Amino acid sequence: MRQTLAVLGSFALALGLSGCMTAVAAFQPETETTMVITTTDAEGTDFERVVTAIDDGDRLFVAANHWPRAWYRRALANPEVQIRRHGETTPYLAVPVDDAERERLLDESGFPAIAYLFTGFAPRQFLRLDPR
Repeated sequence: MRQTLAVLGSFALALGLSGCMTAVAAFQPETETTMVITTTDAEGTDFERVVTAIDDGDRLFVAANHWPRAWYRRALANPEVQIRRHGETTPYLAVPVDDAERERLLDESGFPAIAYLFTGFAPRQFLRLDPR
């Protein structure tokens, strides 16, 4: 039993270090703390992705936590996004945060060290979502 657990632990660590565990993010369910962001590519095709909402007083943020971040690159290229949350869809403008805001969000958002392992040590980037 102990040997089996050691093998499984080593396997999970190898997956985490290789970034393969980030595939789990593609199947993140919608919950009370998540929202669906709709981004649009250069051809006008819409894409939906479940992401975690970061409520900060009256402001809303989202973080790119994993390496698969096509949604994040699309939001940077075309910042007009839609957010579906609690059954309502609202248009937002996705605005990259400055360095000081990023550091504050890193300090306050509580992303545990183990999460960095399982996301392949992807650097967290944040977008502020301004209502349109």
